[in-house]
Amino acid sequence: MIRINLLGTAKPKKGRKSRRLFAMPTLTTEGPSPLIAGLALLVVAAAGIYFYHMRLENTHEKLQSDLTAANRSIASMVKVKQAYLERQKEYDAFKRRFDIIDQLRQGQVGPVPLLTNLSETVNKTEGVWLLSMHDDGATVSLDGLALGPNNVANLMTNLRNSGYYKNVELRDTVQEDNQKSQTFSFSMVCEKTKV
Repeated sequence: MIRINLLGTAKPKKGRKSRRLFAMPTLTTEGPSPLIAGLALLVVAAAGIYFYHMRLENTHEKLQSDLTAANRSIASMVKVKQAYLERQKEYDAFKRRFDIIDQLRQGQVGPVPLLTNLSETVNKTEGVWLLSMHDDGATVSLDGLALGPNNVANLMTNLRNSGYYKNVELRDTVQEDNQKSQTFSFSMVCEKTKV
């Protein structure tokens, strides 16, 4: 007859070694059962995963709201940048205009100062009358009448001394005989010092 011990291990017999082909598990009532421990471990793991998922979900929602706020901020900054660029273009256009006006003012030696100086110089010189004047930009051509060659020479000296002209050259002088008076017609070219 074969006996099976379900409660524990068999006591070895004296003198004879017991031979076991396989060992039988023994169930004890001490401590938690492995099934309950596995279920508890599974519940704790599921709770950890749930809380980790909830934390990730909250982080995702916060990042989404931050991204939406950043996109709104970028959209408003784009409008501000466009307005700034438009204002900058207007400023640059006005600056160019003012620079051109300033350059023109600095380079301006217009007809008024030229004519004023020329009339003062001719008025200082006795016996000289101008018939025509032609402004070529860098040079001025003068045609006129004088009572004598000395008057023409005095006009040339006065033009050089005025500070507005340099290299005053006489092109030609012709003596004209009229019945009433004797006059000299002259033609000269003067370079302007201020162009």
